[in-house]
Parts: sequence; structure tokens; C-alpha cells
Amino acid sequence: MAELKRIVDFLDTYLDILDFKDDSWNGLQFEGKTEVNKILFAVDAGIETFEKAKKGNYDMVIVHHGHFWKSSSPNITGWKKDRLKILFENDISLYGCHLPLDKNKEVGNNAELLRLIGADIKDEFAEYSGKTISWLGEFKKEKSLDEIKKILEKEISAKVIVLPFGNQKIKTVAVCTGGGTYGTFFEALFKKVDLYITGDTSELYHTAKDSEINVMFAGHHATEILGVRALSALLKRRFDAKCEFVDMPTGL
Repeated sequence: MAELKRIVDFLDTYLDILDFKDDSWNGLQFEGKTEVNKILFAVDAGIETFEKAKKGNYDMVIVHHGHFWKSSSPNITGWKKDRLKILFENDISLYGCHLPLDKNKEVGNNAELLRLIGADIKDEFAEYSGKTISWLGEFKKEKSLDEIKKILEKEISAKVIVLPFGNQKIKTVAVCTGGGTYGTFFEALFKKVDLYITGDTSELYHTAKDSEINVMFAGHHATEILGVRALSALLKRRFDAKCEFVDMPTGL
């Protein structure tokens, strides 16, 4: 069993949550028991996630997409009351880590995706509010688009859409898990990488074709299971608490 405060203090520092301008209120979003025996890790906050935590007698939930967002009303009414009521009645803590988990070099979504496909981190990527939130990678030995696609399909059950308009042998890759933007695509293009991988699809077909760059869309959810999964393994090693990652695919 571990103290909630020790876990929160470690995460706040390790993920450097105060260093990011984020729409998410990163950190402890709901305070439950002071002692934590079981932690559930998932991509998203939600009734389905919280019911799993309740059913499994978890003391804490750690997610990538938390409940509280700066662009959303803070009023606890309607569906928000129904959602948070589960945490309140069962004394379950909720911790959210959005952009800090995207960027972290050791357990972050983007770093984990590069490791998954066998690429080494070479440089920072994806500028957001004056700070980068991702990484560029490089393969020691070139890989084909098909090899990379098969890894993603097998390891994270991704439904990969490929725009195969660049070099067929891939040496350099830029990644932006989850909701990549036109900005990150054009940054990848400017940095002349062979492949840009992101989660959400965007209408990039003709621009990718004309500029001769490869693009892979591997799903918002699928590309963001990696960080919480790795964070779960880290906390399992560091704290005396049972840590379990549960995937609840959204199809998105």
C-alpha cells in the first residue's frame, strides 16, 4: 500500500506537469483515499472507466484524458455529476496527465510509439504554445512502410490508413499521437522526414501526394494507449500498489 500524496508528488514532478500550457487540468483531479492499494490505468476518464474501478475495488484511476478541461464548464451538473458521483461515493482518486504524458521521453505516448516501431529518438517535434510535445525518430536500418504498418496493427490493434507518397524505405519519422494537426504535418514536411505518423485523420491526401511524403493515421485512441501502459509499469516498479492498465477501445 502506498500513500496517495507520495504517488501524486512523484507524478507531478516526473511528468513536469507545471511546465505545460494545456487545456487539461493536469494532476490530481479528484481526491479519494489517503492510502492506495490498487491503481487502474486507462486512456479516458468516464463512467465506463469509473465503474470498472468501482467493480475492481481500485483506489485510484490514472488517465491520459481526464475529466476537467479548461474549455469546459466547471459546473458539476447532469452527466458530470453522474460521472464524478462514482468517484465520490467510492472514495476513488482521479489523476489526469495529458500533454505531459505525450511528451515524456521515458514513458510518453510519442516516445513509446517510436520505440515500438524500432526508431531512436533524435530531436524534439510538434511545437505547441512555445513548447514541443513530441519527438522525431530515426531507424538504424531503413524499414518499409508495410513493416511499420504491421507493427502498429499487431502491437496496438491500430486500423492504419497509409498515404504512401514518399520514399518507400523509411529512415526518419515524426510522430504526433492522438490528435495531430495541420501544423504538425507541415512541421514534419519542413523537417523533411520520410514518414509522419499521427492518430486522427486529416484531409492531407493531395498535399501529402504533391509534396511526396508518407503519412500514417493509426487512430487517436490506439496511439495513446502506450503512455498510460508504460506509466502503469513504472508505478508498479516504484510503489507498493497493484497497477493495471485496462484498454477500452473507442474505435476512434
